[in-house]
Amino acid sequence: MKTATISHATYSTFVEQVKAQKVQRVTLRPNRIEYVLKPTFGFKRFYTHRPAGNTDDIPGMLRQHQVDLVTPPDNASAVAGLMGLLLSTGALMGTLAWALKNSPAGSGVGKTKARTYGPTPTAAKRGERAGVTFADVAGVDEAKQELKEVVDFLQDGAKYRQIGAKLPKGVLLVGPPGTGKTLLAKAVAGEANVPFLSVAASEFVELYVGVGASRVRDLFNKAKKQAPCIVFIDELDAIGKSRGGGGPHSGNDEREQTLNQLLTEMDGFDENSGVILIGATNRPEILDPALKRAGRFDRQVLVDRPDRNGRLEILRVHARQVSMAEDVNLGDIATQTSGFVGADLANLINEAALLAARNNRQAVMMADIREAMERVIAGLELRSRILSPMERQTVAYHEVGHAIVGALMPGATQVAKISIVPRGKGALGYTMQTPAEDRYLMLEDELRGQLATLLGGRAAEEVVFGKVSSGASDDIQKATDLAERAVTQYGMAPDLGPIAFANTQSDFLGSDRTRRPMGGEVAAEIDRLVKQSIHQAHGVAKAVLMLNRDLLDQMTQILLTEDVLEGETLQAMLAQAQAPVNTQIWLAKGQMA
Repeated sequence: MKTATISHATYSTFVEQVKAQKVQRVTLRPNRIEYVLKPTFGFKRFYTHRPAGNTDDIPGMLRQHQVDLVTPPDNASAVAGLMGLLLSTGALMGTLAWALKNSPAGSGVGKTKARTYGPTPTAAKRGERAGVTFADVAGVDEAKQELKEVVDFLQDGAKYRQIGAKLPKGVLLVGPPGTGKTLLAKAVAGEANVPFLSVAASEFVELYVGVGASRVRDLFNKAKKQAPCIVFIDELDAIGKSRGGGGPHSGNDEREQTLNQLLTEMDGFDENSGVILIGATNRPEILDPALKRAGRFDRQVLVDRPDRNGRLEILRVHARQVSMAEDVNLGDIATQTSGFVGADLANLINEAALLAARNNRQAVMMADIREAMERVIAGLELRSRILSPMERQTVAYHEVGHAIVGALMPGATQVAKISIVPRGKGALGYTMQTPAEDRYLMLEDELRGQLATLLGGRAAEEVVFGKVSSGASDDIQKATDLAERAVTQYGMAPDLGPIAFANTQSDFLGSDRTRRPMGGEVAAEIDRLVKQSIHQAHGVAKAVLMLNRDLLDQMTQILLTEDVLEGETLQAMLAQAQAPVNTQIWLAKGQMA
């Protein structure tokens, strides 16, 4: 087995590399310091000696720059520890048995599992900030502005107490997964330079009754001793779900007892005690109303998906640690990643860096980022999945059908790439459409155009082969859902008018949509209108492809030869597509002339 080489470095070099965020792990030995660089810098290993008389607070410096610290015991200590462990095994087992026998929760189970982060006393005296600050959080400017008041209170609470103001006891961060709620909470503590107590709500609840309530009490006692400080409870919905629901034991389960204790503790500490409670959830609609009332979590801060400028800021933050080639344009990437959250963008940059390293490049190129984007959106490329000639031809016509129809429909998207290389679990090919700008509304003609685009693949199979395949199942499902939402939610059916026929419980994990109770005639009319929309969109897609049959065949032959069609070649060919005369009438009125 080959052993990794370890090189010598000066102590000043070691300090510079730590401050430049290059070091992943440090091992402090009695006579020297050993450290390993991050994967980006090749996992290289070095050792150095601390200069005589040096008084640097090395553990504090490592905590400040988020470097893992390992302190192995020397041999004498290890032997002594082992002997002590062997001698005390009998006593320890006896004590544990007694504790389990006399306490249903066991020894120490009622203590909080909250982890404490924050500045060391030495660093705090020097005014150094520990961990994450607002400079490390991008794309959520409105949320940061809302939380600056909390930071100001923790730094200078006297001016609030002097005027008689009371800051909210609890701040609830709500938003989709991956938008940076936990990071934002850490940044509040980092900006205020106060301790940060972090715990997941699920860690309160155990098998034994009363443990959760005991841990809540212990958490608040611990926080009061460290005030001013931040207490962060992640995934608050794990214990904060609405109570009730009937049944003789509906209020006696462990989760509800834990919630009751949390409510009591939030009422028990003073508004100006210096303890700020921050909760995070992506399901605020299921939280108990008592949690959200004034005096508890009475301030909600939305941490939503970033817009284009926000995505650009996030990309810049993550690109700091990665070597980028000159051809990389973060602005173009931000435009093409509409709907991505911060976690998606971080994953995108990391995937691109992995691809560049795999190809032995010294910097990440734009081609690496495009490939990483396709991986994130469509899945891993499966070159080993061999399709038969008939399947490849069917997939090629199917994807070109999507592209030609999509190029003629209204909207702020552009067909950027067509591929017949299988990706992910079930995609035998794909047509990538990139948005030109962020959109928050869908107009009526754009919705109909999207229906036609979704059905363009099925229409191409019918036009060319006279029969269809199972490859359009996902397209049909999406088109049906979109057509039904247009009728039941968006009020786009003139015959029914602007009436909501679906009960929608919208949350950040997706919407749960069910039809509300209605008469049989209304339900039948809804089904008829959905079917009519689908059939008309399918008819328009077929008409487009029949008019452009030569272009359909030409693009398909190129795609079968090259596997991929993109760039100027694709745009020049799509520019030749022509729309049937009645297309604009259908897009505007939803009726065929």
